[in-house]
Amino acid sequence: MQSSLYVSLSGQVARERRLATVAHNVANMNTAGFRATGIGFAAELGRTGDVVTAFASSGPEYISRRAGGVAKTDNALDLAVQGNGWFSVKNENGVAYTRDGRMRIAETGALETVTGSAVLDAGGAPIVLDPAAGAPQVAQDGMITQGGKQVSAIGLFEIDPGASLARAGGSAVVPSTAPAAILDFAKNGVLQGFVESSNVDPILEMTKMIALSREFEAINTSISLSETSLHEAIKTLASGA
Repeated sequence: MQSSLYVSLSGQVARERRLATVAHNVANMNTAGFRATGIGFAAELGRTGDVVTAFASSGPEYISRRAGGVAKTDNALDLAVQGNGWFSVKNENGVAYTRDGRMRIAETGALETVTGSAVLDAGGAPIVLDPAAGAPQVAQDGMITQGGKQVSAIGLFEIDPGASLARAGGSAVVPSTAPAAILDFAKNGVLQGFVESSNVDPILEMTKMIALSREFEAINTSISLSETSLHEAIKTLASGA
C-alpha cells in the first residue's frame, strides 16, 4: 500500500482524538472551575523502504491552567480562588485539587464540595464547622469564623508549574508532584460569595471543531485520490502483463 495512505490515516486518527477533546471541553463549558484540555500535535518519522516518511501523531494531553471568569453569587458557601492557588479536597480516591469553590455544610458539620468531597485545611485535615452557628465568614487568607470565633482555615495550595495534571472527576485534578501550601496571601487568596467558571472559550472551541472537521474531510479526499491512483496503477500494470 502507498505510504501516503498511512500518512493520511495517521492524520485522521490524530484529528479524531482532537475532536473528542474539543467536544469534551464544550460539554464542560458551564462546569464551575473546569480546566480545558488540549492536545499537542507532533510528527513521527518512519522508514518505508529507503524513504523516510513523516506520520502525524497526537501529542500528549495537557490541562490548561488559565483562570476562568469569576461570577458574584453572594452565597456565603461559594468561594473563588484569587491567584494561582487550588482548594484541596478528599474523596474515596484520595486527595485532589480543584478551583470549584461551591461548598456546603453536611449534617455532621463537615465542609464539603457540592459533589460530596471533604474540603481540607492547610495541614490536610478535613474542615468541620458548626451547622447551627449560621453561615461562616471566610477571610482572604482562608480563615473561617462563626459567631465571631475562628474555627478553621481553608487550605490553598500552589501546584508546581512543571507538574503534569491528571483528571480526578469533575473539575478536580491530581498533579504529578505534591503541591505546597500557600502562606503568602499578597497575590493569592479566597474570595467569598463568588464562583469561578470554566476557562473554556466556547467560540474558540467551536472554531477548532469546524476547522478540524474540514481537515478531516480534506484527508478523506486525499485518501480517495490515493486509492484511485493505486487502482489505476494496478490496472495499467495488469494490462501490460
